[in-house]
Amino acid sequence: MNTSDKKIMIIENDEMTIEILKFLLKKEGYKISIAKDGINAVERIPIILPDLVITTIIIPLKSGLEIINYIKENFKGMAVIALSSLGEEENTVEEAFKLGVDDFITKPFNPTELLLRIKRFL
Repeated sequence: MNTSDKKIMIIENDEMTIEILKFLLKKEGYKISIAKDGINAVERIPIILPDLVITTIIIPLKSGLEIINYIKENFKGMAVIALSSLGEEENTVEEAFKLGVDDFITKPFNPTELLLRIKRFL
């Protein structure tokens, strides 16, 4: 399966981060879908069935932690990478791992590092 078969959902409400991720991932050949809030994400995940979800922790309507929990309870094979701004509480990172997040990366992120982490799951 090549990258063009792989679907990635980005759950993020910061336009700059969305644009960076879209550019980066489309260039690699991934199919991208975007959700800008937690409710929209939870509604679309069962329809799109992405191979990987990249979610920010602080997002409107449902937190990234709630989304991680939802995915891990309902979609066993779906990988989740959480994005977090520098300075967000350490217990948030701990909580994300307890809920089953597959990886955690801090914003601002290194694009090459993020791609390597994505490829590890796909």
